Formats: sequence, C-alpha cells, structure tokens
Amino acid sequence: MYKEISVPTKLFAALIILWSLAGSAAAGPDENAVRDLLHSTFDKPEAKLDVAPVVAVSGYAIAGWTQGETGGRALLRNRNGRWAIILCAGDEIRNAEALRQAGIAPDVANALAQALAKAEQTVPADRLAMFARFEGLVRMDEAGNHPPVHDRAH
Repeated sequence: MYKEISVPTKLFAALIILWSLAGSAAAGPDENAVRDLLHSTFDKPEAKLDVAPVVAVSGYAIAGWTQGETGGRALLRNRNGRWAIILCAGDEIRNAEALRQAGIAPDVANALAQALAKAEQTVPADRLAMFARFEGLVRMDEAGNHPPVHDRAH
C-alpha cells in the first residue's frame, strides 16, 4: 500500500522545493521592470538583448547586458513608478564613487555597488568581459535615448 518516506528523503524534498522557490523569487518587480524596459528599447529581431544581472536599490538599478558581440551596463532611475535609463557604460559604473558622481546619494551608491559586486560573482568571466567592452560613459536624455551624435549599437 503506502510506503513511509524516510526523514532524509523528506528533508531532501523540502530543500529542493525551497531552492526552486528561492530561484523564482530572486527577481523582484523592479528587476523585472528594468529587464522589460531594456528589452523593449533595444531588442532587434536579429539581435535580442540578454539582460543579467540586474540589481535594484532605493529607486536605482544597474543592469548588465549583452547583444551579439558587445555588452555593457545600464544605470537606471525610477521616478514616479517609471524606470528610465540614466546612462550606459562599461566597468566605469561598478564602484560607489562613480555612482556618487552620477548623482546618487552616498548610502544608495554604496549599497548599489555592493549589490552589483555580489550579483556579478556568479557571472562567467567571458560575459563580464563583454560588459567591459562598452567604452566611455554615455548619458541618456530625459526620454532615455542616446544623444543624437551617439550611434553605438546595443
């Protein structure tokens, strides 16, 4: 009839369930909204954007992205419930000092830089190298667009 399940088997099953729930809950609404914005802005039929990791802290987010053979990071701000891209860069926006220079409060800049460093620990080295390929720091306009003189592909 029914066979009793051993305690180790029950514990293993519980760990599997908790692990799967933790994985699905890892991305919150801010991270998903950032991904959606970047995809809707930069996806092309022939070149889909791959966005990960995304970290969000106190109304600011940083998203790593790759598209084809290039990549970079986007810094975003949430104003009145809407995310907008502030700037695009490579490694330049990985540290708290650069985030402070971009106008982010010191405590938020520190927390954002720490969250990014932690998230990027699991990113493969070849993907991190693609993020670094974006040269310079490109500020975005109020609508989240690159300035007209900038024609760098995402």
